[in-house]
Amino acid sequence: MPRDTDRSPPPAPSPSPRTPRAPRLVPAVERTSRLLDVLADAHEPLSLAELARRLSLPRSSLHGLLVTLVELDLARRNDEAEFSLGPRALRWADAFTAQSDLMRAFESHARRIAALGTETLMLATLDGSDVTYLACRQGSRPLAVNFRVGGRFPAVCTSSGKAMLASLEDKAVRLALGDGPLPRLTRHGITSLAALRRQLGDIRQDGHAIDDEETAEGMQCFGAPVFGARGTTAVAAVAVSVIKAGLTAKRRAELVQGIRQLAANICTELGAPPPATITARPHQISPKRRISGPPRTSRITINPL
Repeated sequence: MPRDTDRSPPPAPSPSPRTPRAPRLVPAVERTSRLLDVLADAHEPLSLAELARRLSLPRSSLHGLLVTLVELDLARRNDEAEFSLGPRALRWADAFTAQSDLMRAFESHARRIAALGTETLMLATLDGSDVTYLACRQGSRPLAVNFRVGGRFPAVCTSSGKAMLASLEDKAVRLALGDGPLPRLTRHGITSLAALRRQLGDIRQDGHAIDDEETAEGMQCFGAPVFGARGTTAVAAVAVSVIKAGLTAKRRAELVQGIRQLAANICTELGAPPPATITARPHQISPKRRISGPPRTSRITINPL
C-alpha cells in the first residue's frame, strides 16, 4: 500500500495565553486621581465626610491629600469647609485641547506647502529650558538627528526653542533657563545670556529663528512660532531641518518662507492672527533646574551623516 505522504502530524496544543500583569500603581497617586475624579463629577462642593464616604477612604488620609491639592490650586475649600475642583485643572484641560488641536493642524498643513514637501518638519513646545517634540515628519534625506515624538533638546540649541523664547520677555527667558552656563551640543552653540539676548532680538525682528549647526554638525534648521487664540506667547513652534552643505541662498529663502507660512496657517486654524514679527510678552513660566557643565549629550538619537 502506498504511503500517505500528505498526512500531517496533529498540531501541537497552543500554549495557554498568559494573563497580562497589571501595572503597579503608586497608591498616593491613584488615590489622588480618584479624588480629583470625584471633585470633577460633583455638581456642588463636597464635605470631607462625604468625600470619605464616596471614596471609602479614612478622613485622615483624605485630609492630607486635600490640603496639598488646595495648596497647588487643584482643589478649592470654601468657608463651610467643603471642597471643589480648583482652577489649575482648567490649565491642564486647555493645554490638552491646545496640543490636540496643534497636532491636527500641523498634520493637516505640513503636507500642503510645496517648499517643505521633502524636508524633515517638527512641531515642538517649550518645557522649562527644553523643547519637547509633539510631532515629527521625516524627510526624504537622512539627517544627523533622528527626531522622534517625545524627544527633547535644550531650547537654546534649536530654532523652534529660540522662536518660542523670543516671544517671552528677557526676565521670563532668564527664569526659564535658570542660572549657570547655557547648555551646548556642538561648538557652534550660544555661550552666554548676552549673546542669546542679542539673537532673540534679531528673531523678534525677523519673525523666524535659525539653528546653525547648534543641534548637530552639518545641519541647519529654521523655526517659526505658533500662537494660540489668546495670542500672548507662543504655544508652540514649527521647524524644518536640512543638510547645510550645498544649501543655496535661494533654497534657504524658500525654506524660511515655507516654515513661516506653515506657522501662519496653524495660527489661523487656532484662531490667532499670523504674526509678521514676534513680540515679546510677559509670561509666567516655572523655572527648571539645569545641570551646568560641558556640552551635554542630546536625548534624541544622533546618527552619523
